[in-house]
Amino acid sequence: MPTSICRLSLFAVSLLVVLLECGSSCAAPARRSSENSSSPITVVIDAGHGGHDRGGIPGQKVAEKDMNLDVAQRLRNVLAASGYRVIMTRDSDVFVPLPTRVAIANSYRNAIFVCIHFNSTQRMGASGIETYFYSRDSLPLASAIHYFVVGGAPSANRGVRRRGYYVLRRTNVPAVLVECGFLTNPTEAAYAQTASYRQKLAEEIAAGVRGRNSVTGGLSTTRVATSETVPLQPYIDQTKVTSSDHRRSKRSHKKSTRRKKSSSKPAGSEARSAPGDPEG
Repeated sequence: MPTSICRLSLFAVSLLVVLLECGSSCAAPARRSSENSSSPITVVIDAGHGGHDRGGIPGQKVAEKDMNLDVAQRLRNVLAASGYRVIMTRDSDVFVPLPTRVAIANSYRNAIFVCIHFNSTQRMGASGIETYFYSRDSLPLASAIHYFVVGGAPSANRGVRRRGYYVLRRTNVPAVLVECGFLTNPTEAAYAQTASYRQKLAEEIAAGVRGRNSVTGGLSTTRVATSETVPLQPYIDQTKVTSSDHRRSKRSHKKSTRRKKSSSKPAGSEARSAPGDPEG
């Protein structure tokens, strides 16, 4: 009988130790899961164009698809080093259809989507950084990324713009498209072809991703280094274009090429639409 009691006591003590160990080791992941549930930890990076789709405009010397991919890969490395889970829609020179890019982004519930592009136009003097978004819940992310990229790049601030690009309109997660400068501008093209500048772009975009939850409603005239206070960027809504306005614009374009928008991608741009799904 004493032996049975002794064995029962040892079993109880062992069970208590197991319960205590499980309580200390299992409670932390549960708390971390709760703490991170409202904060995206997966970043889907989309390098625009690729494969047979070179990007840019006909005759453009610098292939946009190559610059997009390089910045995207650098951004992946920076974010991965910061603890983010990173998914690439393409990690080599291949063509990925727009619906596939969107499907990849939408397959992750707790994620954000960052699309990397460079701009182009027939007017060589056009320059600057633009950041696009569509859904209102994407505005803080667009504001933060634009704030840091413009602050770190020696290019003009062309602003945050709301527009119905396919990859922004069809995603169910916060999504932005960053135009990292004009490859048709000799100065910005020269910057883009240097590895140090592409690394700088990646680091500034990553800073925007990290600072997306720190966006405030107040505007600041100074650039802060801590991302504790990131100003909400004013934006231009380019989605309010009626069909009649579009027809008038086309007639005006025929009369004078000076009225052509320099900040827009070509009508068939990958970023804008997919076959059978026009912009708007």
